Amino acid sequence: MNFLRGVMGGQQSSGVQPSGAETIQKLCDRVASSTLLDDRRDAVRALKSLSKKYRLEVGTQAMDHLLNVLQTDRADSEIIGYALDTLYNILSNDAEEAAESEEENPQAQTDDLGVQFTEMFIKQQENVTILLSILEEFDFHVRWPGVKLLTCLLKQQGPQVQQIILVSPMGVSRLMDLLDDSREVIRNDGLLLLQQLTKSNAAIQKIVAFENAFERLLDIITEEGNSDGGIVVEDCLLLLQNLLKYNNSNQNFFKEGSYIQRMKPWFEVGDDNSGWSAQKVTNLHLMLQLVRVLVSPGNPPGATSSCQKFMYQCGLLQQLCIILMATGVPADILTETINTVSEVIRGSQVNQDYFASVNAPSNPPRPAIVVLLMSMVNERQPFVLRCAVLYCFQCFLYKNQKGQGEIVATLLPSTIDATSLSAGQLLCGGLFSTDSLSNWCAAVALAHALLENSTQKEQLLRVQLATSIGNPPVSLLQQCTNILAQGSKVQTRVGLLMLLCTWLTNCPIAVTHFLHNASNVPFLTAQISENLGEEEQLVQGLCALLLGICIYYNDNSLESNTKEKLKQLIEKRIGKEIFTEKLGFITKHEFYSKAAQKPQPSFSSPDHMMFDHEFTKLVKELEAVIIKAIYKSSEEDKKEEEVKKSLEQHDNIISHYKNVIREQDLQLEELKQTVSTLQAKNEQFQTTVSQQVAQIQQHKDQYNLLKVQLGKDNQHHNSHNSNAQINGFQSEEVSRLKEEIEELKKQHDLLQGELSEKNTLIENLSCNQAAGQTEQTTGVSEQVTELQKEMETLRSQLHVQSTEINRLQAERMELLQKVEASVSCLRAPNLMHLCLY
Repeated sequence: MNFLRGVMGGQQSSGVQPSGAETIQKLCDRVASSTLLDDRRDAVRALKSLSKKYRLEVGTQAMDHLLNVLQTDRADSEIIGYALDTLYNILSNDAEEAAESEEENPQAQTDDLGVQFTEMFIKQQENVTILLSILEEFDFHVRWPGVKLLTCLLKQQGPQVQQIILVSPMGVSRLMDLLDDSREVIRNDGLLLLQQLTKSNAAIQKIVAFENAFERLLDIITEEGNSDGGIVVEDCLLLLQNLLKYNNSNQNFFKEGSYIQRMKPWFEVGDDNSGWSAQKVTNLHLMLQLVRVLVSPGNPPGATSSCQKFMYQCGLLQQLCIILMATGVPADILTETINTVSEVIRGSQVNQDYFASVNAPSNPPRPAIVVLLMSMVNERQPFVLRCAVLYCFQCFLYKNQKGQGEIVATLLPSTIDATSLSAGQLLCGGLFSTDSLSNWCAAVALAHALLENSTQKEQLLRVQLATSIGNPPVSLLQQCTNILAQGSKVQTRVGLLMLLCTWLTNCPIAVTHFLHNASNVPFLTAQISENLGEEEQLVQGLCALLLGICIYYNDNSLESNTKEKLKQLIEKRIGKEIFTEKLGFITKHEFYSKAAQKPQPSFSSPDHMMFDHEFTKLVKELEAVIIKAIYKSSEEDKKEEEVKKSLEQHDNIISHYKNVIREQDLQLEELKQTVSTLQAKNEQFQTTVSQQVAQIQQHKDQYNLLKVQLGKDNQHHNSHNSNAQINGFQSEEVSRLKEEIEELKKQHDLLQGELSEKNTLIENLSCNQAAGQTEQTTGVSEQVTELQKEMETLRSQLHVQSTEINRLQAERMELLQKVEASVSCLRAPNLMHLCLY
């Protein structure tokens, strides 16, 4: 701090202590006016040392000078680093630093000071652009403070800074490079920067995702040890959540990129589940939340179902079920695992069937559903865990008529197994226990076994309960109304009324059974007509809903409780206006609107557990139609009945045609498949025919060529050349043999001529000798002897040449035979293919 002492030294010697603002002003003047880089660097370093204690003064006086340094002194990494650190101290609202500055300086500004300085910084967009370019520097003392400063800007003025980065060329790509930095400090702070950058900005989230963020982040998580890793894993998971939550495009990209499979090792926690560290619990909690992001009920149905399918195929669901049934798992992880499994199986028949087959590792083994229900109806279990189990059971039954039938079957007399505990027995036990929360949970769970399933609603009417020894059994429906009449806790009565409303909706047989008990209608009218406190208003509203359902779904099979008589009863005992008012209590209740927001039960305390999400949807459907039914006259009812009958007939006709169309669709689908198969075969045949046509054309060309060559051979006896080539002989050899034969023929003809001349001469001489020319006898004899010797010589030569000619003729015949054999081999297939034409 020698330079700072030099700035303040002159005034200290005179005994006057300069103020912080004066010192900062002098330092700013040095930064602005000094021509020496060393002086400017020392002045910036001094400003850095004062920036925490005198944050306001440094921010107001030095910011412009520091920004100018970033532009003009880029070549010196040291002064750039000091400037970035100073700017960070000015803009940051770090809690620890703020506490220190408040202790040292009572005039320290509040956190909004950072926001104000950030606004000054980003007022000129080029300042952010300069900062982005500085981040390309590899020097640690430049890059690290640059990352921290940009992170601070995003914290203070996120949307504005995001927009500047978004329009900056390669802005996001530069920041993604931080993940590849070999220095862990920069990489880890880069993760924090990207977290701030991707908050609530879908456009940036997409760019980051397409910059291979998923691959990089999953690699880091694997390198760090998955759930056993440190805080870096936590930061990666938070960034992944930013990229995927509420971003359907990125979710689809994550799924199509086969990244769901890479999540499975996260949940391989091993058998030893004792002594989990706090960081491991945090990491695993975030990992489970990330799975839930992909299968959230709020996502598009198609996207959710495809992710559910992938999670089953890659074994992720199976791994979650292992954690679910493991021992020693921390309670909050177990609760979140139950919620995660719930959403992975919700509405997916394959996943629901698998979950139904999961057994707990007990002796004897019990279905996982039974083990979970045991926790739900156990009042000693944590409240959040019981809510999670209820949610899991609801998701298991969601759009799962097969599962609904299996649950109801465990209550029927013909299927009850006395030796083992079933889901139905647990639900009945919870329904009639002394714990009101168990009553509510069991009632809601049983209602989900009946949702949109008329068959199971009718089957449940068969359930009989043994109340006490010596007394006849009563139906489940009657027992529910008996408990209502006993005036139990509000939570219990609300749960039972929701069960009854769900049970009787769209089930005239169940309505008839309910009305058959003569005490039920008077109880409901008494409850509705009384003036009770605010707590009871919810019960009154539900009683009005139940009575309205008995009117709307009444088939008039009971003479004493027809639609018209029930409406007259309401008008006399309650009044239509009061009935409508009491019915409106349901939707006006604060707990109703909260339950209507999302499927998962989410309550701050057990006392707030009043409404089920699916039931709120049912109320919304029924409220208007019930009010309309109450105000209808008997004539309108008759007309409506006639319309209903005609509609039923029409529906039957439509159902018939639907079945016919469905069968035709199946036939059409089969025909389409047949056509596709035949088209494929036709394409194969076309390809084969094309190949055969090409072969035939090739064979035709070969045949025509051979035909021409054989024709020449027959006319001119010159086929040795071409045929020899066909059989693998060289044309030069054939030509040589041909020339030798021709030469020998000429020599043979010449010798034959000479031999004829000699024979003629001998005959003439013999004639002359016979005429008496004795004087020439001696001379002639000598000539004759000489001629005979010459003739013997000629005959000897002729014999040799004849032998050579015969040898050559034999070779010629052998060549001709080979040619004929080759021609015959080629001619047969050619003729066969030519027949195709």
